[in-house]
Amino acid sequence: MREKYQSKIIDLIHERGALSASELYNLFDLGESTVRKYLKELVDENKLQVTGAGRSTKYLISATFELLASINLDDYYQKEMDDRNAKSSYDFNLLRDVLQKASLFTEKEQQKLNKIQDRYLKSIQSVEKGIYKKRLEVLAIDLIWKSSEIEGNTYSLLETEALIKQQELAKGKSKEDATMLLNHKKALDFITDDLDYLKPLTVNKIIDIHTLLIGGLGVSNTIRRRAVAITGTNYRPLSIETQIKEELEGIVKLVNSKKNIFEKGLLLLCLLSYLQAFEDGNKRTARIMSNAVLMSHNYCPLSFRTVSAVDYKKAMLLFYEQNNISAMKEIFIHQYEFAVKQYFDL
Repeated sequence: MREKYQSKIIDLIHERGALSASELYNLFDLGESTVRKYLKELVDENKLQVTGAGRSTKYLISATFELLASINLDDYYQKEMDDRNAKSSYDFNLLRDVLQKASLFTEKEQQKLNKIQDRYLKSIQSVEKGIYKKRLEVLAIDLIWKSSEIEGNTYSLLETEALIKQQELAKGKSKEDATMLLNHKKALDFITDDLDYLKPLTVNKIIDIHTLLIGGLGVSNTIRRRAVAITGTNYRPLSIETQIKEELEGIVKLVNSKKNIFEKGLLLLCLLSYLQAFEDGNKRTARIMSNAVLMSHNYCPLSFRTVSAVDYKKAMLLFYEQNNISAMKEIFIHQYEFAVKQYFDL
């Protein structure tokens, strides 16, 4: 019963915004003291935060809970775009406060990831370098294909393999599709040739990777100077160049400050996409940068092979609209486990 009412309180505040204790107990068949007790528990658990004092006291969803709370994507996307109570603009507080303090993984999730990483290290230490290299090449082709598919590329996995290995262009496919795939290969080769390149991470190094990914596609490799719109959401990224540069520096500083390698990878995956620092190629850059940081610390890269493009985009839009990382975190954990098992469990 307690959990049921606490969940209703959270849902009401999320739907209506800040509410006072009196406004809440008028909505329930509960006494004032019981509602206040539940509110105190939710504040103590860092699910709600308090604003104001005395009669002006109101309760808000805490930023940490907003970041990590589990959200059912099917229920969320049943609502029309204008009915999702979504954030429509970039939240400066996310980078400057919330993510500075939050631990992205629960203790259970971290233990799971650590065990998978141990399996990965034991596996690669027990095989010849040639076998490891071949396994990495298979993963790379899967990653090149899936990362491009998420961006609307029409090459199949087999066509991607033929292009990468034999430079064989697929019939009926555009030159731009082939260029996108080959650019991924260039970026991955650049990273694997110097795994220490990203130690430490800098803005210029992010720009370097982005430049490789958008070569020959008619896309600028400079920080964006105009507003952009994102299909399927009312969220609009920053449009002022100086602000974008400052936030990109902030992302770099945050990632460099984190000791947890999995957090580094997940933060890059989400934040580079959220900021949209470039006119195009942001999510591609985010996936490659995330993998580059993992590989530079001897962690397994992700291919994202078993994630549908739709599910990936829904998870990312959830982060844009609610600053909620739960769906992308689930993808990240599942794909890390898949990559180790699929490519390196020998």
